[in-house]
Amino acid sequence: MQAVVSGVVEGRHETRPVALEADVVVVGSGAGGMVAATILAEAGLDVLVLEEGGYVPAAVHGKLRQSQSLRHVWREGGMTLALGLGATPGVNVTMGRGVGGSSVVTGGVCLRVPEAILATWSRELGLTALTPEGLDPYYREVEAAVHVEQVPEEMQSRSTRLFGIGAAKLGHPIRPIGRNTKGCHGCGRCNFGCPEQAKMSVDLAYLPRLLAAGGRVWSDCLVERIEHEGGRARGVRGRLLAGPGRRGPRLTVRARVVLVACGGVHSPVLLSASGLAPYGSQVGENMTLHPGFRVFATFDEPVEGWRGALQSAYTDAFERDHVTLMSLFIPGSVIAATMPGAGAALMRRAREVPYVAMFGAMVHDEGPGAVWRHPFGREPVLLYRMSEADRRAMYRGIRLLGETFFAAGARRLYLPVLGLDGPLDADGFRRFELERVPPRRIECSSQHPLGSVQMGTSAATSGVDPDGKLWDTRNVFVCDGSVVPTSLGVNPQLTIMAMATRIAQSLRDRWRSMPLR
Repeated sequence: MQAVVSGVVEGRHETRPVALEADVVVVGSGAGGMVAATILAEAGLDVLVLEEGGYVPAAVHGKLRQSQSLRHVWREGGMTLALGLGATPGVNVTMGRGVGGSSVVTGGVCLRVPEAILATWSRELGLTALTPEGLDPYYREVEAAVHVEQVPEEMQSRSTRLFGIGAAKLGHPIRPIGRNTKGCHGCGRCNFGCPEQAKMSVDLAYLPRLLAAGGRVWSDCLVERIEHEGGRARGVRGRLLAGPGRRGPRLTVRARVVLVACGGVHSPVLLSASGLAPYGSQVGENMTLHPGFRVFATFDEPVEGWRGALQSAYTDAFERDHVTLMSLFIPGSVIAATMPGAGAALMRRAREVPYVAMFGAMVHDEGPGAVWRHPFGREPVLLYRMSEADRRAMYRGIRLLGETFFAAGARRLYLPVLGLDGPLDADGFRRFELERVPPRRIECSSQHPLGSVQMGTSAATSGVDPDGKLWDTRNVFVCDGSVVPTSLGVNPQLTIMAMATRIAQSLRDRWRSMPLR
């Protein structure tokens, strides 16, 4: 018996095997998959979207506690780890799992790719269509659909404004950021569900359009394999999920085209499990992560950094150093839990949370990393190795954050260094030999796994062609962060959606020439 919530079929309620047919089956419902599915459905194609996670409507998500959001909407409770190789920190990689994918757990930042990066793509990599002029119409379409707007200065948190004071004094002023919001009042909960449904994630901006065009969405569907023969896919198969880790009845879908949109971590795993990543293939290679770091600063005055937009300003003044500085503020409970010490000492420091400001740094990394299928478990193995330039950028970013906060009048800093006993004052920070701290002791996170099925002009150097088609098949396409050719240095959500728009429109235009299933 089908259980339908707001037009989404919840597969967990099915008790018998399910067999479906479609023109296009889309595996994954995040920023890439939902956008591509909507464009194809509005072109009149029969589109079916399969999502491994459940469906948590935005109105419900906005009422959940943070711990509930982590349990029901984040993959692995936000605890996925990329193992650092050599002189590389372990990287906590956070992703969404549910209808809307990671778009429902981002801070909403929407920035176009810097022109210098596009110059590399078009000139050095041979992707001649990926120029500012070539991508502009796709960016414009997405920006209109998700309502990208600059965060007004009055919505900046006190935490961000304090950092801005220091940045201006040091000559690298911050500037407003673009986000996909409509009616935002700056409650600071973007990562854990917007109580006002003001963040225009794809479940709000595209899902209604998809359903209105006749598209179908099934949640709780784990796709295990793409069925193919003779260089042509015939559909997918997998299982309906009865609950966390509980596999239910079989699922099969026959389709004329398979669109893979599982994200930078899971798309290469599905392709590999399907026998579509032969020895020597670039599928699963070349992953970049945008390793990120945050610094807490305490002030004499109350800051209450949770009042205002979660992310509202940034500076790319240090792009030459491969560093982007980005505002953010994590929940106070998480700040308190990550303070050094235990028992009474931890409680004393936790009382400082109202006086804490925070800012982050992100490395425009070279990497690369790799994604491997786990031989025994469902979740993949992520391996990551920083280049020497990445390590320099990491230390440079942390140093910049500290110097800027002290220029703003901060009293002490909490650095992202594991095992550091306590905060540092200005003299202590100047004396602290940060660059001699082993990289493995640096606390590091990422929301941006990219490039693991990167786009290119040759099967020897890439996973898909310039139209997103897998090299060795005629009708398997990839349209998510995994196709992004290189690290971006800025948040990738907008670019993923623009690339998906481009891939879907190309597929729409060539539909009549696609092989029949």
